[in-house]
Amino acid sequence: MHMSKETPSYTATVTKLPNCEVEIIGSMPFENLTSYEAKALEHIQKHIELPGFRKGHVPVDMLKKHVGEQALLEEEAEYALTALYPEILKNEKVDAIGRPEIMLTKLASGNPVEFKIKTAVMPELVLPSYKKLADEAMKKESPVEEVTEEEIEKTIMEIRKSRKAHEHDTEHAHGDHDHSHDHIKEEDLAPFDDAYVATLGDFKTVEEFRTKLKENMVAEKTHQANEKKRVAIIESIVAETKGDIPSMLVDAELDKMIHRFKGDIANMGLTFEDYMKHLGKTEDDMKADWKNDAEKRVKVQLIVGEISKKEHLLPSPEEIDAEVLKLMMRYPDADETNAKMYMESVLINEKVFAFLENK
Repeated sequence: MHMSKETPSYTATVTKLPNCEVEIIGSMPFENLTSYEAKALEHIQKHIELPGFRKGHVPVDMLKKHVGEQALLEEEAEYALTALYPEILKNEKVDAIGRPEIMLTKLASGNPVEFKIKTAVMPELVLPSYKKLADEAMKKESPVEEVTEEEIEKTIMEIRKSRKAHEHDTEHAHGDHDHSHDHIKEEDLAPFDDAYVATLGDFKTVEEFRTKLKENMVAEKTHQANEKKRVAIIESIVAETKGDIPSMLVDAELDKMIHRFKGDIANMGLTFEDYMKHLGKTEDDMKADWKNDAEKRVKVQLIVGEISKKEHLLPSPEEIDAEVLKLMMRYPDADETNAKMYMESVLINEKVFAFLENK
């Protein structure tokens, strides 16, 4: 329902609260509700069963009598407010995030409908000179070490021993796995020759295997060094960034962390309840332990987002689609919308760090 400028479709006052939240107190004309009657009735009809009628087939006049005027008005008001909410945000220039808490404070037939909305808003972060901090952090980080012959020999020995232990377990159907293979002596191992490396994969000679192994070890070391560098860069920027973080975002991050943790526990074949009993902790204890970590993660996400906006480091739709396609091929059951959001944030991350590392 579009009203002319003279009769705005609502009145509202916005108050800033601590913790990056705002409260919107307002009212809208009662007429706003009428256009949502059909929608409200349809919603109520889906959830109500009356004797002699199938669910979803109760006649409208009976439905109205059964639920009463007030319940119907409440349903209409909720629809009207949900539709009005984006308009309020736009007009009042509220940069809202997350789900709002919407409350009806006064609802009587023929009178203006009064409401109260609480929502978190994007924090106004004051970023330090991040380029300079990144450069300083990069200088402090030590260069990637070489992979030594000694390390290659040690890894080869580990592979041979672990292979032997695995064969032994398979033959004797051992339940108890001893993950240190120190008890296995070198003279008990099969000779390390061309025939042996052929059993490890598509290798013709020992030399070919060693070359590939070294490449993998160098790649792993480089990856670890890069991760260390990135942590150092972002830590130095986080430490110098000013601004509050909305508790709503921290709570959402904590929920995500707990959800992931429950998944890991289930994969280990344990129940979350038993595991927590064993630790002597509750879910709330976990959240309290992880709160700082969650705050930091949220801050990192917000900082990365802010830098990507300031420096115009956004992936193109084509880049996102190409990555989503790869992801969907690996996980065909994944939800495409979620995959898109996930890949977009991964690509933004990559672009921001590449920029900070001066690549």
